[in-house]
Amino acid sequence: MNAGQKSARRIATSNGTLSRDTICTTCLYRLSYQSRRSAATAAAVSSSEPSAQSQETTATKPPATSTAPAKAYKLLASTVLSRPPLLTRELTSFEKAYYLYQKRLNERLAMPFSRYFYYKKGTPGDDEWKRKIRNRKAPARDVGAYAAYSKEGWNDEVLVGDQTAEPQNVVEALIRDAEGKPVVEEKTVDGAEKSEEAVAGDPQATEGAMRELQKVEVEKPLPRRTPADEANDQRSLSRKLDRVLYLLVKNKEGRWRFPEDRVYGKENLHEASERILIQSAGINMNTLIIANHPIGYHAYTYQKPALTKLIANRLVPTSSKSRAGEEGTMREEFGEKVFFMKARIMAGQADLSKNEFDDQEFRWLAKEEVEQVVSKPYWSSIRNMLTER
Repeated sequence: MNAGQKSARRIATSNGTLSRDTICTTCLYRLSYQSRRSAATAAAVSSSEPSAQSQETTATKPPATSTAPAKAYKLLASTVLSRPPLLTRELTSFEKAYYLYQKRLNERLAMPFSRYFYYKKGTPGDDEWKRKIRNRKAPARDVGAYAAYSKEGWNDEVLVGDQTAEPQNVVEALIRDAEGKPVVEEKTVDGAEKSEEAVAGDPQATEGAMRELQKVEVEKPLPRRTPADEANDQRSLSRKLDRVLYLLVKNKEGRWRFPEDRVYGKENLHEASERILIQSAGINMNTLIIANHPIGYHAYTYQKPALTKLIANRLVPTSSKSRAGEEGTMREEFGEKVFFMKARIMAGQADLSKNEFDDQEFRWLAKEEVEQVVSKPYWSSIRNMLTER
């Protein structure tokens, strides 16, 4: 103990006034904490040694027990099961024009393509290259008819409404080039009629004729819209491949909610979320609970308290009467508090054939579709948890 601490303790033992004017803040806190701890210890000792009269009173009077049911809120866990996007989102018109502009700018600023490094002069490969370059005017196959080193090379932007940058047209151009067909057809990308320099020539000549006779067919990529999109099958996971879909079920009250159930016994929210998916949507899904903490909650107060008799859950051993004493007890519930847990589906599909919550139907919905089926108070609690795409 240093000199300052000795002075502070001397002031305390002499019944002097302890203040910031007499001692430092650290010593003031230490001495006040010790006094509070001593007072708490004395109170505990005095309470542990009751008088004989109080012991006799306690022995004669039985403990008072309340016969009224316990009052609480209904605690629920809800699993927000989602399917992540399988495709990238569609580009905006500005992004399409920007990417095409960048491709054409690269053609204009990069070094010219040295075809004699790849094709020997006078070979069929060189003739095929000349035929293609006369048609598209540039080595790139997805920039349309654009002559990067001509006097019009500076004009590398397209007009409003031009379809050159559309993904469908880009894919079609790549396929036509792979099949040996001319990339640019009757008209150029700017809508003007083609000139003699843009004509690919007779398709039955040289290499083009050989490829036409061989009927070269290149497999086309699958469309972004699936048959489930065309039929608007909301039970299918093959729709809206560029969006996040969420699993909603229609419960026995006829309300659309995320799969949910009461938290039983000593299980935590993570364990309850896994159990809810099994008992509501079956075991034919490969799912993953993302975290141990909820991503949101929803609170609802009943118009009048509801008297509920607690029952045990077969998958939660701690909910039985022999383990936790909850089974068969009565509880007066004033409302419900729902905690949402985030989860992902990797494979499989929901199956309500063995549903234990009396759920009637399920759907995989995007965010704007969820808003149309759930109630307004429920939507106000979950809308910030759902992603826009």
